[in-house]
Amino acid sequence: MGYNNLAMKALVVSIVLGVVAAGVELPGNKKVARQVPAIYVFGDSTMDVGNNNYLPGNEVPRADHPYYGVDLPGSGKPTGRFSNGYNVADFVARNLGFEKSPLAYLVLKARNYLIPSSITRGVSYASAGSGILDSTNAGGNIPLWQQVRLFESTKAEMEATVGPQAVSHLVSKSFFLFGIGSNDFFAFTRELAKQNRSATQSDVAALYGSLVSNYSASITELYTLGARKFGIINVGPVGCVPRVRVLNATGGCVDALNQLAAGFDVALSSKLAELAAKLPGMAYSVADSFGYASGTDPKAAGFVSADSACCGGGRLGADADCQLGATLCADRDRFLFWDRVHPSQRSAMLSAQAFYDGPAHFTSPITFKQLAQHNI
Repeated sequence: MGYNNLAMKALVVSIVLGVVAAGVELPGNKKVARQVPAIYVFGDSTMDVGNNNYLPGNEVPRADHPYYGVDLPGSGKPTGRFSNGYNVADFVARNLGFEKSPLAYLVLKARNYLIPSSITRGVSYASAGSGILDSTNAGGNIPLWQQVRLFESTKAEMEATVGPQAVSHLVSKSFFLFGIGSNDFFAFTRELAKQNRSATQSDVAALYGSLVSNYSASITELYTLGARKFGIINVGPVGCVPRVRVLNATGGCVDALNQLAAGFDVALSSKLAELAAKLPGMAYSVADSFGYASGTDPKAAGFVSADSACCGGGRLGADADCQLGATLCADRDRFLFWDRVHPSQRSAMLSAQAFYDGPAHFTSPITFKQLAQHNI
């Protein structure tokens, strides 16, 4: 495989025991040691760091072209992140003491570096366009359940390299980060629009039932595979992204879509509490993306625009995709949104900081920092 199994086994033991105390320097010369041995990331385009670049098909959403990555530290080039720089997964990882998010699964496979990374840093399975449901944007992404299966195969390879006991200890202390669900609501509303009708109570109940069931199954399967620490970013106010706002004559948020997301968030939190009560050793933190976005004053945070895309075109910058030749705002740090769906690098940084150790009402029942430091 190109690496020594005994050396890798010694390395994983030293990482788990804290002998390897690598860390990262955050703004203000604040040095942060690693809080966990590895991070495994599951989610959609808010988390993807390059998996979709390796998926075949013309319909696959990719951020592999300018102006994506224009502010990415160290390169300024597109990497597959749907951001002008780092995304939320990167900043969660930085707060946990890593340089950035672990590399994408398909990138690591292509470089024949999956196992060293999965042991020393972790792996990102996140895929743009994916949903909690397999049917969401089917064929153009890696859906959540398949992401879980890819982790299962990764774990099997890890065990073959360093042994089941070392891997079990590593996985139990690692951070499992989730950020997914928005695409399921976009798909749901698109389907209703095709049918030219509004959602009924039974439609919403069926949607929530499917989403919560699939999410619960994924968490439970990872728990069975040894995961114990789950950091979950819930669905934010999807009715307020520029792509949705531009469909509203006033340019305002679409409240009905926000209410759908808010209702799901309540159901998800309830299910997680239920799972934690019956799965011994499970610890979790729900980052309230909806509450954070709704309860934070953009102007007070230094943003001059909270409704328009920095990179795009037309009304609210949301009539066109972010691509070479699109309109590009001069100061990306002052725009809440980078493109017509995704947050800017600075927006992602601020939310990740809030979820790590910010005001208590943005995370429940504990913060990401407390989750990372929780003894299993």
